[in-house]
Amino acid sequence: MQKLYPDAAAALDGLLEDGLLIAAGGFGLCGIPERLLDAVRDSGVKDLTFVSNNAGIDNEGIGKLLRTKQVSKMISSYVGENKEFERQFLSGELDVEFCPQGTLAERTRAGGAGIPAFYTKTGVGTQVAEGKEVRDFDGQDYVMERGIFADLALVKAWKADETGNLVFRKTARNFNQPAATCGKVCIVEVEEVVPAGELDPDHIHLPGVYVQRMIVGAPYDKKIEFRTTRERSEA
Repeated sequence: MQKLYPDAAAALDGLLEDGLLIAAGGFGLCGIPERLLDAVRDSGVKDLTFVSNNAGIDNEGIGKLLRTKQVSKMISSYVGENKEFERQFLSGELDVEFCPQGTLAERTRAGGAGIPAFYTKTGVGTQVAEGKEVRDFDGQDYVMERGIFADLALVKAWKADETGNLVFRKTARNFNQPAATCGKVCIVEVEEVVPAGELDPDHIHLPGVYVQRMIVGAPYDKKIEFRTTRERSEA
C-alpha cells in the first residue's frame, strides 16, 4: 500500500470533519506535527478535541487552532505557555480536562493496546480523581483512568522507510510514539523517507503497521520556547 502523500492537505483528505478527537504528538515545541496541524487549521473543521501533552504556545502548534476557535476541548497535562488558552479557559470558551503527564502517556498507550481502562495511584485524593471510580487493591486506593481511542493521530518522526517504520529523535519520541498507536488512522510527517530495508530493525521505534499515511515535512525551522543567554564577560 502506498503510504507517502505529496503534502499535508492530501494526507488529510477525506479524514477531517467537525467534532473529531485528535491525538497529537510532541513535547513543548519539540516533535510537534506542525505541517499537519497547519493543514487541519486551513481545512476549517471545528469543535475539535485535542489530546496532547500541551496546547502549544501562542501561534505555534495547537495554539494556532486555539486562535481560530477550532478547538472546543483540550485533554492535556501542561498548558502554561499559552495566553490564548488561558483566556479561553478562564472565560469558559474552552473545555479542559487536566491529566497528570504520566497518566496521559499511559492513557494513549492503553488505547493503542486496546485496553479500555486501568488503575493508578496518581491523583488519588485530589481533584484528578473527582467523578472517577476509586478502588482498593491490597489496602491502597487507586483511581480508574480510561484509555484514549482517538479518531485521528497526528505525529512527527525523524525518519521513516517506505513502509512506514518510524524512528523518533531524542525528546521528540515523547508522546509521539504512544499517540501514534491510539488513533484509528495515524498520519505522520517525517524529515526523511528512506528505502525499505535501510533502517536497522533494532532501531525502529514504531512499526509501520500503525501508520496509514505519511508526508515529508522538511525543511523545518528550529523553534525555541525560551531563549536564554548569558551576558558576555568583559574582556
